Amino acid sequence: MTEFCPVLWPEEPTPEDQINCCKCGLDQHGSRMIWGEGNPEAPIMIILDNPGAREDREGNSIVCGTRQTLQKAAIEVGLTMEDLYVTFILKRRPVRAYEKEKTRQTCMMHLDQQLMAKKPELILCLGNVAVQSFFQDPEAEVKKLRGTIHQVQGYPTAVGYHPLAVRRRPNLWSTFAEDWKLVAEHYQNKLT
Repeated sequence: MTEFCPVLWPEEPTPEDQINCCKCGLDQHGSRMIWGEGNPEAPIMIILDNPGAREDREGNSIVCGTRQTLQKAAIEVGLTMEDLYVTFILKRRPVRAYEKEKTRQTCMMHLDQQLMAKKPELILCLGNVAVQSFFQDPEAEVKKLRGTIHQVQGYPTAVGYHPLAVRRRPNLWSTFAEDWKLVAEHYQNKLT
């Protein structure tokens, strides 16, 4: 068996009409806007809270821990970059405190735009922030919703722990892997 080696997935360019968006205020102190990465035409959309680091302090490309953990789980269940598109509730990575609820509500317009354009066959929300935002329920929790496919906004949707939570608490790996297996099986069953 070959050793897992994470790679930097290609970034989808931010639409020209959105690149200078300043409605949420993160343009004042967040990272540059990152629309999504992976295969923009993929059948499975993964939703995270916000982009992780794509560059180190010197500006060199890196694969952050979130991406490493996500890619490892995907590979283990037989999914490839071609199957997956990763996007975010916030399109900029905050670098200091911000008004979380208002900012997330404002930024949902971008995700809604992506959903209308891409029409994914299956969605995987990772982490409570992504789950609460996408499910439009501030009480939604991964630990209560994981393990099944939900219909949310018309899309079959699975949930799982955030990859960083899994990195911090390795005992969550088996649960994380189960949720990826659920996604892979649901997707593969649709193909047959």
